[in-house]
Amino acid sequence: MTVQLTSAVAAPVAVQRAPQVSLGRWVWSGGILTVLAFLVLYPLTTLLLGALTNANPVVEGIHARDLSLTNFIAVLVNPNVHAALINSLVVCGAGTVVAVVVGLTFSWVVVRTDTPCKRLIATASMLPLFVPPLVAAVAWSILGSPKSGLLNTIFASVGIEWRVNVYSMMGLIVVFGMYYAPYVYMFTAAALRNMDPALEEAAEVSGASAARTLLTVTFPLILPAIVSGMLLSFVVMLGIYGIPAVLGTPANIPMLTTYIFKLTAWSPPLYSTAAAVAIILMVVTGLFVWLQQKVLSGRSYTTVAGKAFRPAQLRLGPWRYFTLCLAVLYLFVVAVLPTVALVVASFRKFLFIRNVEALFDLRAYGSVHYDRLFANPLMLRSVVNTMEVGVITAVFGGLLAFAIGYTVTRTQVPGRKSIDVISTLPIAIPGLVVGVAYLWAWIGLPGGLYGTIWILALAFIARFMPDTIKALSSSLMQIHRELEASWICGKGIVGTIRTIVLPLARPGGGRRYGAPVHPGDP
Repeated sequence: MTVQLTSAVAAPVAVQRAPQVSLGRWVWSGGILTVLAFLVLYPLTTLLLGALTNANPVVEGIHARDLSLTNFIAVLVNPNVHAALINSLVVCGAGTVVAVVVGLTFSWVVVRTDTPCKRLIATASMLPLFVPPLVAAVAWSILGSPKSGLLNTIFASVGIEWRVNVYSMMGLIVVFGMYYAPYVYMFTAAALRNMDPALEEAAEVSGASAARTLLTVTFPLILPAIVSGMLLSFVVMLGIYGIPAVLGTPANIPMLTTYIFKLTAWSPPLYSTAAAVAIILMVVTGLFVWLQQKVLSGRSYTTVAGKAFRPAQLRLGPWRYFTLCLAVLYLFVVAVLPTVALVVASFRKFLFIRNVEALFDLRAYGSVHYDRLFANPLMLRSVVNTMEVGVITAVFGGLLAFAIGYTVTRTQVPGRKSIDVISTLPIAIPGLVVGVAYLWAWIGLPGGLYGTIWILALAFIARFMPDTIKALSSSLMQIHRELEASWICGKGIVGTIRTIVLPLARPGGGRRYGAPVHPGDP
């Protein structure tokens, strides 16, 4: 009787809660879609209308008679655009291959081998992420200029005939690959650390070699992380301006971003044509996003459940010192050499270095450049503005990215596929064009947003939001839903996310390498 009474009472309660839960889901997804419309859709719509009308639609209005595909047709038949597109696809595609090889190798070395000094390797793998592309390109132009580069000067002094030439297609590919390998490393290291080694142990018990287990079990299980890192690296490379401008322009290697900059630098600026090129770039990126979804759809990649485990480590024997040397060499190439080049160039009065003896001539050095820099009152203001924009972007962008990533991968709320598509769109847009879109979108509206650091923060949040979402989603996809059943113990959704999802999803999260990965880990 008690059981029947309880069931009879619980049924109406469940019926009453169902509409509330459904309404809450609609409110949540509607709120996120509203924020994305504000950050992404409205500026992009303005950009598209500008490309179709040759005018700023916010300031000058929209007139149906002015709509035209002239800009798109001119872009599609322009051989310069064809050359820039082919160069971009070749350089970024080959650079992505280099990034995947480097990032995946070091993530496997750090998480799954007994290589010594793994914290050093992890640090080396992440360092390029903190180097702005323009700074990296300038550093390597100082190092690898075919006539006056520091490396070539040193090679000539010791009788080595081989020369480094970063002003080439290969130079662009290598620099791109080195400096965007951290994207692949972040994704794959977190996936390897969160993967149950029982699956690999089962393959080894069945007689599979370590190499075959790696290729047929380990890498297929972390395929979402590999594909996400690869896609992110590729589309980010497509939108980078600094490296192609510094290394590609002297070699007459046009790419889409440098072509867009030329369009905006002409007098008068051809913003509408630049917008048309950017929209075509968005279409190309959309095709790659669609391809990623086709590759990953219909398969399960869950590897983190409620069972505690310790990631298996492969004993390399003497080879572990070889992997350590590779890490040290990578650190030297991507961090030490460029830093030395920038320091030398900043203190030299004149950058041209005739020979090695001139490199060590102290009379050629001085602090004249630093004196001029610190004498400029705008320098301190620019530093403060940069820090303010960075903090605002990190805090608000991080919260928004987690909300979107969790909604897309862990919930069944209505509209989550639309949220996924809209939040991914900005990844294909070069920063230069994002600036034009936000300029057109907000310059004619009241509220005082234009001309403040807030418009910069909003543009940065929109531009780099997909990067964070992809990194979070690859980790969230591996966490079994059974771990979020803490609501049985009285925890709400926020408490579950704070105590279970976040500790498991964070890449590394301060845990020592090889430590157990399970709920409740300190």
